[in-house]
Amino acid sequence: MADGLAPVFLENRAALLRFLRARGAGDDAEDLLQDLWLKVDGRALDGIDDPLPYLYRMANNLMLDRFRSTSRRERREQDWVDSSTGVMAESADLTPVDEQLIAAQRLQAASAVLRDLGPRVELVFRRFRLEGVGQKAIAEQLGVSLTTVEKDLQKAYRALIALQKNWDTE
Repeated sequence: MADGLAPVFLENRAALLRFLRARGAGDDAEDLLQDLWLKVDGRALDGIDDPLPYLYRMANNLMLDRFRSTSRRERREQDWVDSSTGVMAESADLTPVDEQLIAAQRLQAASAVLRDLGPRVELVFRRFRLEGVGQKAIAEQLGVSLTTVEKDLQKAYRALIALQKNWDTE
């Protein structure tokens, strides 16, 4: 237990739990942390230069996986209810497949741009723009200044504007 990711995890367990709760995991935060522990326990640091951001990325990925799984399950259940009650979506309401693919590719590109800016910038952007949390609350949750949160948002906006300009030239 003296080497590998386990000691880094144990040392930062409370911060990882706060991170998951701040990202919207709610009651699932403890379960996600347990899943993270199962993945980390006994894992060596081979090829991992900076273990703490690696753990944050793993925690974020676990949360996203759980969200996707829950969304798919709910969609499947709703589709089953709709099909058994005879409710069918009209074809005019469906988005064309090519537009869905383009939207999915652009969403992946935007996510990659945010991810490349670092975990804090990505977290600040998501909390502010997608979850509607105020900048002051984000600063308090992360233990940083309000100016830092504002600068992180500026970085994210600049990167996304550059990405949009790139799409516009295509």
